[in-house]
Amino acid sequence: MSGGFELDVDAERWRRHLTTVVEATPGIVPVVKGNGYGLGRDLLAAESTRLGLGTIAVGTYREVPEALAAFGGDVMVLTPWRPFFDHVVLDDRVIHTMSRVEDIAALAAAAPGARVLLEGETSMARHGLDRHELAAAVGVLGDLQVEGFAIHLPLGPNGRAGGNFAEAQSWAAVLEASQVETTTLYVSHLTAAELTALRTHRPNLDVRPRIGTSLWLGDLGALSVHATVLDAHLVARGERIGYRQKPMPRDGTLLVIAGGTSHGIGLEAPKASSGAVQRGKLLAKGGLEAAGFSLSPFTIAGKQRWFAEPPHMQASMIFLPAGSTAPEVGTDVDVAVRFTTATFDAVNLR
Repeated sequence: MSGGFELDVDAERWRRHLTTVVEATPGIVPVVKGNGYGLGRDLLAAESTRLGLGTIAVGTYREVPEALAAFGGDVMVLTPWRPFFDHVVLDDRVIHTMSRVEDIAALAAAAPGARVLLEGETSMARHGLDRHELAAAVGVLGDLQVEGFAIHLPLGPNGRAGGNFAEAQSWAAVLEASQVETTTLYVSHLTAAELTALRTHRPNLDVRPRIGTSLWLGDLGALSVHATVLDAHLVARGERIGYRQKPMPRDGTLLVIAGGTSHGIGLEAPKASSGAVQRGKLLAKGGLEAAGFSLSPFTIAGKQRWFAEPPHMQASMIFLPAGSTAPEVGTDVDVAVRFTTATFDAVNLR
């Protein structure tokens, strides 16, 4: 029993996974950004220290002060530096990502001696220097200290790393042929096999993977999310309930459960659809949502249950049809969440 919307972590099992990944991945740089993959950035920074790692990567400059306070090593910023940022942190432990020639010149003038990564533009087409711009980039570095070269590769067709070796190999060749004075290559979204192959093909490079999801969330069996049933009411078919006074479709029980939009309940990242079947499923789901009914992430009596109305800020109303065994007020139910959008009342290492 918890009294809220909480994440329990089997600490021994989770840490065993972290250690396994770190030991199998030389040069790893853990990514500690956003909501800290649901676990919180401070906890991940502390775990990075416990694992003996020297560098972490954060998402934005606004995450830097907290990271510097929580972690004693270097802090790499994944979002490229821009001259119009008013919250840049200049510190000897901060490593800036540079993705435009004009920005490199501007930072060199504003903060000579700052530590930087040069980033190449991959097929992600998000940030980065074109390979033809590397000579110009080197020409304006001034007194900036180049700590390495970085590439951010896309995910595979199933949302996981894979199939990126050719692009990584191409950029590794470009780096070695360039005038950029570094042999350190930071990479994202390569599999263990791809990392091994890249190191084999480019033995003169120090290949360092930046890893978030597969490190922190690589053993989901160590993580369990639960929410407390706060109230329960018998309802009759047609009875109107909630903010929107929606009529109930059948007799049943209305449950009020901890966990709402402020916790990430009801928030879902857009999905990439492929194929007519998948698109059809999404259209069908959209139709249900348009009618005011959506499947909730709460599991009760072994089944995923429907929202009685859209989730509220800190609680959700769930309809349980008559004949189902309703949980007692004060007990917990399981919840399936997207960890990168979830905010918990408490994260409990047990």
